[in-house]
Amino acid sequence: MTVQLPGTLIDRSFRERIILVGVVFPGTDPEAVEANLDELGLLVDTAGADVVARVVQRRSHPDPATYVGRGKVAELAALSLEVDADTVVFDDELSPAQQRNLEKQLGRTAIDRTAVILDIFAQNARSIEGKAQVELALLRYRLPRLRGRGLALSQQAGGIGTRGPGETQLEVDRRRLVRRMHRLEEDLRQVERTRHVQRRSRARGRHRELALVGYTNAGKSTLLNALTDAGVPAADRLFVTLDPRTRQFALPGGETVLVTDTVGFVRKLPHELVEAFASTLESVRLSDLVVHVVDGSAADPEGQMDAVRGVLMEIGAGDVPELVVVNKADASEEAARLAQRIEGAVCISARTGQGIDVLLRTVADRLRVADRVVELVIPWARGDVLAAVHREGEVVGQRDGDEAARVHVVLDDAGRARFREYMVASA
Repeated sequence: MTVQLPGTLIDRSFRERIILVGVVFPGTDPEAVEANLDELGLLVDTAGADVVARVVQRRSHPDPATYVGRGKVAELAALSLEVDADTVVFDDELSPAQQRNLEKQLGRTAIDRTAVILDIFAQNARSIEGKAQVELALLRYRLPRLRGRGLALSQQAGGIGTRGPGETQLEVDRRRLVRRMHRLEEDLRQVERTRHVQRRSRARGRHRELALVGYTNAGKSTLLNALTDAGVPAADRLFVTLDPRTRQFALPGGETVLVTDTVGFVRKLPHELVEAFASTLESVRLSDLVVHVVDGSAADPEGQMDAVRGVLMEIGAGDVPELVVVNKADASEEAARLAQRIEGAVCISARTGQGIDVLLRTVADRLRVADRVVELVIPWARGDVLAAVHREGEVVGQRDGDEAARVHVVLDDAGRARFREYMVASA
């Protein structure tokens, strides 16, 4: 599968000058809107542009034609000329019609937060799968926005051997996009089939699985390195990790577990991305425990947690047991206070290793909650079964008799089903 990303949504041949626009509607917290604009500014910087101005408007409802109304559009046009802005970025999603009207009246590019996030993902995609996922999300975003640009996309494309006036160039372009999307979807389905085979192989190995989730730049990759010496890239930037990485490590009791680092989440994560990354995020839904990494130094960690949990609900992982890990204890004293406010949370610094030992013990305890200690009576003639029990469970006690061994072992549902004929009673 060869994938080449289409042109992205921000011109990076130079540093674009950006105006940010946020709107406060009734019932919306103005401070939350300002915080969203602060984050949007970080996203714009990550995409390779500079914020030169920001505008906040109060409205009772979005304007159907321009989102902010004709008067505010005139103000934005004047401000754009004053600060020599190239692009106006809206924090809320624009409809295709609103985007076209804004660009016509502003005389410059108008995009929304979704376009900025898609652009960052396009820059950071590295693997073949990641590039295919991002391209699919880009095409899903662009398809409803595909419109003619003068005669170039409106002339008829009929020719010799055709009947009737033929297709417009716009229809040809739309058909090509749809065809490309279908190809990408099939490629990703093939990747998912391969991942399903790998997952079945892991299931036979009886390893428990953890999924690292969290807001972008919360420190998930740094934690993965601290747990497994994986050596994956980690930096103080948004969306460094797009491709999932699975590694294994041993808990204090000796159990081997698998841990997967996933893509970071963000407020208003584009639905196109959630759909495109569905196969990647499947590992979260099927994990035994979600390790929710929270940036303890963030200005609004609770809001970031809500955003992450919203995405987990969207992908069907809302019921997976969750362990909150408040990271960056070395950077902020607030991290420890936040962990105290969250029941069962662990406070760590993935960078320095502070609290990692406590985290490992807590993970082991949380995984055992789903397991039970059972007593098995295994005849000595079935040494193969005894060996399998030691491989698949955590033996906490064994008494050897003349004809059989009595083993107390922690087994999950699959293990209890496999060794049911030797089971005596639950301890």
